[in-house]
Amino acid sequence: MLAVNLDDEAEQYLIEILAQEQVPSQELVKKLLRDYLAALKPSQTVLARMGNYRQAFFDGEVDSSARSVRKRKIAEHLQTRQARRQQP
Repeated sequence: MLAVNLDDEAEQYLIEILAQEQVPSQELVKKLLRDYLAALKPSQTVLARMGNYRQAFFDGEVDSSARSVRKRKIAEHLQTRQARRQQP
């Protein structure tokens, strides 16, 4: 357990916040510390939250965004799908 001596100004702030929040002082201090700590930590990027890049992204062709590559991939997919539908 940690005991902290507050100056008059800090104590007045704490009293005002406690009156507004209607929570015990321990809970308020925990919330304030948690919020402060969260503000200090850099937030994760979307990619980091997803678990970074999937290996499948690197397995494809280098220039997958080129129109000719996209057209060829779509044509291959459609031919494969059509061949599967024609099989008995």
